[in-house]
Amino acid sequence: MKTLDVITIGRSSVDLYGQQVGGRLEDMGSFAKYIGGSPTNIACGTARLGLRSAVITRVGDEHMGRFIREQLIREGVDVRGVATDPARLTALVILGIRDEDSFPLIFYRENCADMALCEDDIDEDLIAQARCVLATGTHLSNPRTEAAVMRALDMARAHGARTALDIDYRPNLWGVAGHGEGESRFVESAAVTAKLAATLHLFDLIVGTEEEFHIAGGTTDTLAALRAVRAVSDATLVCKRGAKGAVAFTGEVPDSLDDGEAGPGFPIEVFNVLGAGDGFFSGLLKGWLDGESWPRALEYANACGAFAVSRHGCTPAYPSLEELRFFLERGVTRPDLRNDAALEQIHWATNRQGRMGGDWSTMRVFAFDHRMQLEEMDGYTPAGGGAFKRLCLDAALQVQDGQGGYGILCDGRIGRAALHAASGTGLWIGRPAEWPGSRPLTLEPELGPDCGGLGEWARKNVVKVLCFCHPDDDAALRAEQEATVGRLYAAARRNGLEFLLEIIPSKVGPVDDATTATLIAQFYAAGIYPDWWKLEPLTSQAAWAKAIDAIEAHDRHTRGIVVLGLDAPEAELAASFRIAAGFDLVRGFAVGRTIFGQVARDWFAGRIDDAAAVTEMAARYRRLCTIWDHARAAAQVAA
Repeated sequence: MKTLDVITIGRSSVDLYGQQVGGRLEDMGSFAKYIGGSPTNIACGTARLGLRSAVITRVGDEHMGRFIREQLIREGVDVRGVATDPARLTALVILGIRDEDSFPLIFYRENCADMALCEDDIDEDLIAQARCVLATGTHLSNPRTEAAVMRALDMARAHGARTALDIDYRPNLWGVAGHGEGESRFVESAAVTAKLAATLHLFDLIVGTEEEFHIAGGTTDTLAALRAVRAVSDATLVCKRGAKGAVAFTGEVPDSLDDGEAGPGFPIEVFNVLGAGDGFFSGLLKGWLDGESWPRALEYANACGAFAVSRHGCTPAYPSLEELRFFLERGVTRPDLRNDAALEQIHWATNRQGRMGGDWSTMRVFAFDHRMQLEEMDGYTPAGGGAFKRLCLDAALQVQDGQGGYGILCDGRIGRAALHAASGTGLWIGRPAEWPGSRPLTLEPELGPDCGGLGEWARKNVVKVLCFCHPDDDAALRAEQEATVGRLYAAARRNGLEFLLEIIPSKVGPVDDATTATLIAQFYAAGIYPDWWKLEPLTSQAAWAKAIDAIEAHDRHTRGIVVLGLDAPEAELAASFRIAAGFDLVRGFAVGRTIFGQVARDWFAGRIDDAAAVTEMAARYRRLCTIWDHARAAAQVAA
């Protein structure tokens, strides 16, 4: 009746990863922000592999602490054990990739929140729900955190849970190396050895590198160190050997490391070793807790470590279960996994939830990203346009009322104030990148020729681009438009932004049941894999079936489709919704002028005030939401 598979306990931090590879940390100019800390990484890594995980730690009562908590939730990690410390700051780590052998890092952990973890933070009811409790070595370095770990281990054993130790030896976190030696992995210390040795009997599984077993066993002879650990512990010992993989010892330590149980390794490029051990432990736990043999569990572990070694960051590098299965079945096709297009597509698509969060299986989107249509209205001014879009946001929030499944499309030119105000409201936020009405497709000038402007976009903004295209377009036009979409798509991926592709063929040529499906297949053939598709309302079930077949033939992991409105009256939209709602991949709608068109004309002309505009738009938006929800419910009943 356990409700959790694993609880990890210990460090949590924000990792600021230098984005320039091959230089000194002193020369880094920009940083990517991720969650970090070995137990936090492992909790996320195991969650991605389908285990029910939780973490016990502390974070500060500030922005970085809230980031960790929110990101853990997005990753699917239970945060009941994450305490907020009002007196201390969240730990930070600044780190970089110099070359395949050098990974400089600085720990900012003086009196940090997670090192204030104490016995009172250990909830027995939470521990009792776990099949396994995993501790990491750093939290044995301080009497207060050690007491918390010991309490958790005692409770775990009392409630029949397995226990695991990641030795996780960082000399400077034990006070035996200086602040500038964060990269150091081994300094001999009799005091550290004695502290670790006193706890080893409490564990069923102990994992470490050769150097970590050296500190646990008190000798730099690896076999002797393993035997010293075996003398005080009956745990399975898993020794990580870098490029040689890892070996497990369930009984006596043999005369050679090669005689331990081993799993296959993977010939991959070493790009970044930071966090690889946490990825390894995540895969190992998946196999161990699923009852796999040690060779199979070590195969999972080695594969997860390989992903981490080949990618930037720690937690962001770890695989989903589907990605792991794909990799183990297909094997290595190129050693630099981060440049394996098929693997990276699965990695991106199956880990999207950790970036965006929320449940977007239903999409009720108020689209007011229109620019040209507003600019052509009588009475429009740039200031007035911005003010009106704030009213559109007010209407959207009134209908949303804190619920999931609602969103907006809003631009960053006229609607900049509304766009920024929407951040953090729980709305799904799409942002257009095209120059309105352009054909051939032209992008907003603010993006720059290489789309570098996306680097300034909020990470929860979804890049939306509208392309007026048709299967009958001549080869030159098709190539030009696909190149523009492809450039934007690549930049969106580079910046960690989801991508929505909107196609409207009916405005440029005749359409039939195969038109949209043909366009979809053409964009996939060009190497463009949108997270979202935005399609005009198709008029037949056959057209929808063909479009969906075209998507699923190329990408089983797409987020889905939203239906656009084309300024249609509500009655026409209701009819189109009834057809579209019968297909699960159609998640909802993204409609604009049907909601705001007449209201905007009246508002710019001074015929209605702000309050009336918001009231009317909210009423229209709410009616469309109800129409969609009823159509979906009817389709589900019919199915």
